[in-house]
Amino acid sequence: MRKLLPLIGTPSDSHPGGRSAMTCRFRCGDACFHEVPNTSSNEYVGDVIAGALSRRSMMRAAAVVTVAAAGAGAVGVAQAPQAGAVPAAAAREAARSRTKGARGLRFAPVAPNTADAVTVPDGYRQNVVIRWGEPILRGAPAFDPEKQSAKAQAGQFGYNCDFLALLPLPGERGRQLLVANHEYTDEVLMFRGYDAANPTREQVEIAWAAHGLSAVVVEEDRRSGRLTAVSRHQLNRRVTATTEFRLTGPVAGSDLVKTSADPSGTKVLGTLNNCSGGVTPWGTTLHGEENFNQYFANSSRATDKRYGIGTGATERKWERFDKRFDVAQEPNEVHRFGYVVEFDPYDPASTPRKHTALGRFKHEAATVRLTHDGRPVVYSGDDERFDYFYKFVSSKRMKHGTSRSVREHNLSLLDEGTLYVAKLTGDSPAIEIDGTGKLPNDGEFDGSGQWIPLATATAKGAVSHVEGMSAEEVFVFTRLAGDKVGATKMDRPEDIEPNPVTGKVYVALTNNSNRGVGSNPKADEANPRHANKHGHVLELTERWNRPESTTFAWSLFLVAGDPEDPATYFAGFPKEGVSPISCPDNVAFDPYGNLWISTDGAQLGSHDGLFGVATRGERRGELKQFLTVPKGAETCGPIIQERRVLVAVQHPGEIDGASVEKPASTWPDGPGSYVRPAVVSVWRADGCDIGV
Repeated sequence: MRKLLPLIGTPSDSHPGGRSAMTCRFRCGDACFHEVPNTSSNEYVGDVIAGALSRRSMMRAAAVVTVAAAGAGAVGVAQAPQAGAVPAAAAREAARSRTKGARGLRFAPVAPNTADAVTVPDGYRQNVVIRWGEPILRGAPAFDPEKQSAKAQAGQFGYNCDFLALLPLPGERGRQLLVANHEYTDEVLMFRGYDAANPTREQVEIAWAAHGLSAVVVEEDRRSGRLTAVSRHQLNRRVTATTEFRLTGPVAGSDLVKTSADPSGTKVLGTLNNCSGGVTPWGTTLHGEENFNQYFANSSRATDKRYGIGTGATERKWERFDKRFDVAQEPNEVHRFGYVVEFDPYDPASTPRKHTALGRFKHEAATVRLTHDGRPVVYSGDDERFDYFYKFVSSKRMKHGTSRSVREHNLSLLDEGTLYVAKLTGDSPAIEIDGTGKLPNDGEFDGSGQWIPLATATAKGAVSHVEGMSAEEVFVFTRLAGDKVGATKMDRPEDIEPNPVTGKVYVALTNNSNRGVGSNPKADEANPRHANKHGHVLELTERWNRPESTTFAWSLFLVAGDPEDPATYFAGFPKEGVSPISCPDNVAFDPYGNLWISTDGAQLGSHDGLFGVATRGERRGELKQFLTVPKGAETCGPIIQERRVLVAVQHPGEIDGASVEKPASTWPDGPGSYVRPAVVSVWRADGCDIGV
């Protein structure tokens, strides 16, 4: 039997999804310990699938594959766990071909481990591109955590990087423009002697400056392969919790978003809790405001409860220093967060926008695919137990060119169009879906689905498609609109991304330990297993493979966990040849159409990591671990280029009881230094393409 690593130095099962209590406090405001916000009675797409191979996979069971344990020699890892018994001939062939696989995935997989390091495959190299606190703007001082100030932080790389984008930089050979989200702050790991009950104004203002976005030019050293930041470049920029934003779309100017500081309802200070995002075909980046609820205090409204906004004080106590974070004093300020942000990294003087037509919820991701006639379609998940996933179809076509008028037109593309929410239906009788993991009689967890329209925004106004709600209410209280139309309740829909090679759409569902527990919704065909600790990935095929379609087919592509657990599934690929994976979060694609998955809160005893899996061909479902991250960290923002992989190492050292004085991790700079979130670049030592 494969022996998974013991849970040494890993979060307790008492915290859902494998997160530490510290993560729950600072990242999402203990969302998993609040009452489930979605108490609507619409049908839940719940829990089921245990895996055995489907009928299709039975026909492929003889395929010879790479075994996960073959990565035991990977750089910086502990001894690999033993693989389960396989026929001797198959084992010999697997050993001979350990680096074979789908094109783009030909590397020896990293074994599960608990090293306080970024561990990469044999033959690969890595370096830290940029860390929290490194100066990127002119005049910003070198990082000194003992003498940090808000002014200094506003010119330095922010904290807890998440989504990453690498954009071309014409005219500057060997350089690219890196854009990073800064999701949230870990004050206990940032400030020596931090008193959570009594933060100082300076500490709060430093945290405001550490949130937001960073744009920084990076440069490749052709001889070594290293990627490093270019400080003080003219395109380098910081956006923080106090930067001015513009509200656009159907909610701009509404009474629902007017405040005492902004009676026009069109200007917002800052962006908070930016999680995953996307890159637009017109050269901007999109950023999803996710767990914004945790920053707002003293609410008593039912609409706020549906978003998980608390009735008392917040963890960070920001409401003591700015009344806009106190719902009792500024009831509409909270309505100005929870949107998709658009950022133009090529124009340092531009004002970032919040696109209200894409709805207000805990956005995870905002990925774009164009229709055949050039209209953008944006996919986004709502990262909450039993919540929904959405898409927005623009009614305006993208223009090509670089003139100011073309750029302004393209920046308005996400202000007009229709917002949809997904409803999924299984094709097996309900009696066959019992939550035990037993497959239905047809051997597949699959079915059909529809995109239900919620509201349409036009230049002349907006129209609601939800009975009893105005268009403005739909766009501000989007979760309630989804409740009303009977959207499918999912298990924490996180990153959603269309495959640029095949057009199929993949949805990462991280976990849901509450599914089927007590009075919570039970299992159905789209979300596998009750008390789902490990999560799964859905594959959607929209009708005619057109993103504007309002119907789709879906199937279960991956059910995460230990491959030896019968309740796991890898698109029908023989399970003795895959790496263990738990809690899929962010996804990306390589140039060959392989799906890459980063994890958050893995529950198998190993640190979180990055995995590649083939989505087509004979090796469809072959999943291989490419790297692991340090103790307490989450793997975020993967970028897969032909010759480089980038990841954001978020919240390293975020372990219960850790502090500046008692660090749980010494990454990346070793003992005696502050633990620092950072961006890491990985490349092949021989300079060749990744995984070929």
